[in-house]
Amino acid sequence: MSTFQLVEDIDAPAYPTFAEMTATFAKISALSFGGPAGQIALMHKVLVEDKRWISEERFLHALSYCTLLPGPEAQQLATYIGWLLHGTKGGVVAGTLFVIPGFFVILALSATYARFQQTEILASLFYGLKAAVLAIVVEAVLRVSKRALKNGVMLAVAAVAFVALFFFAVPFPIVVLVAGIVGYTGARTRPDVFKSGAHKAEGHLSGPAVIDANVPDLKPSWGLAARTLLVWGALWIAPLLVIIPLFGWDSTFASVFSFFSQMAVVTFGGAYAVLAYVAQESVQTFGWLNPGEMIDGLALAETTPGPLVLVLTFVGFLATYRAPLFLDPLSAGVLGAFLTTWATFVPCFLWIFLGAPFIERLRSNAALSGALGTITAAVVGVVLNLAIWFALHVVFRQVGEIATGPLRMAWPDWSSVDPIALALAILAAVAMFWFKLGMVKTLILFGTAGLLVGLVT
Repeated sequence: MSTFQLVEDIDAPAYPTFAEMTATFAKISALSFGGPAGQIALMHKVLVEDKRWISEERFLHALSYCTLLPGPEAQQLATYIGWLLHGTKGGVVAGTLFVIPGFFVILALSATYARFQQTEILASLFYGLKAAVLAIVVEAVLRVSKRALKNGVMLAVAAVAFVALFFFAVPFPIVVLVAGIVGYTGARTRPDVFKSGAHKAEGHLSGPAVIDANVPDLKPSWGLAARTLLVWGALWIAPLLVIIPLFGWDSTFASVFSFFSQMAVVTFGGAYAVLAYVAQESVQTFGWLNPGEMIDGLALAETTPGPLVLVLTFVGFLATYRAPLFLDPLSAGVLGAFLTTWATFVPCFLWIFLGAPFIERLRSNAALSGALGTITAAVVGVVLNLAIWFALHVVFRQVGEIATGPLRMAWPDWSSVDPIALALAILAAVAMFWFKLGMVKTLILFGTAGLLVGLVT
């Protein structure tokens, strides 16, 4: 029996069963539009606000760690929370469900694009969905900032992080590293200011159950770390045991798997941080894509559920679809898409299951917890940056860049404003904030509106 005691709260929800957790993450995965900002907002609303399965502090603590990792932070956050609720099997299910709908959608879109390069109906549907997602993102930024920025220092950290990212394109890892150093140092000198909201003794959910009494692998150990590294490392490279004997080291399949395995280690800051490099290598070095097709892939990935980094699945599909192999093009493309997705996301499980037990232990260390708390404040600036980037691409047809000296920022072509998209975004905000229509109803309503717009324009 855990030394922690159950929290006495007659209004708190019961501890979620594995089936309840699975159903909830299936719903989240199907509705996770809008890139990382929208996905984090959705998880916060469902898991913290609606279900109350995890506290605000625990959610932000997990998010702070996930922002430090290579790969898609939203998918890793889902994995982390699933792990907190039901151990490794919970993490596997939550993280996998977060990817599956988007994978099959982007796979279908990739096949359609490769054959016809036409996706007008889906583009119309997602045109309206993006307006609704923008309202969800704005709501999340307001809610999370209100609770994470507990004093003027944390507000300043968030503001500096936003300015560094949006106006000067400072590399994301540098922003996070500086925030962590500031928080660590500050927590040792001014713990009253830099104390993390996640630094609590109980470590409980918002509900009556205690996480530590339900997760068997919560306590860190070097033995557990070694087993995790061995198992997930082996799973990561397992496809090589099939593709090398069948196709050889010089095949496009081997090149795709190797390249995207490397990307899984260096994609700090999410998809945007690595897209330019992937586009350059895919077009100039490997010849997998034609110029401009990476942008088409990004547009498809932005309008599908799941992590934005699924654009890499599009690249892997086209790379093998066009390769001179004995497989038919469609089968080759599907295999390439699978290999790319495997190489991209299996390492995410490794990072979470390897590091999360140690990160949870750090909650009892005031200085390190303060560092993560300050990183959380910086993450508010990160989410705001993503929200504005997303808003610009929803409302304007063309978004360029200003680059003058150290200044480097996104800037829209004001003459390219899309009045219909702007109107839909405003109406979605009214539906969410004024009429309290709810997320699912708003998404359905504005997805339908997008289809109607596509029919009449």
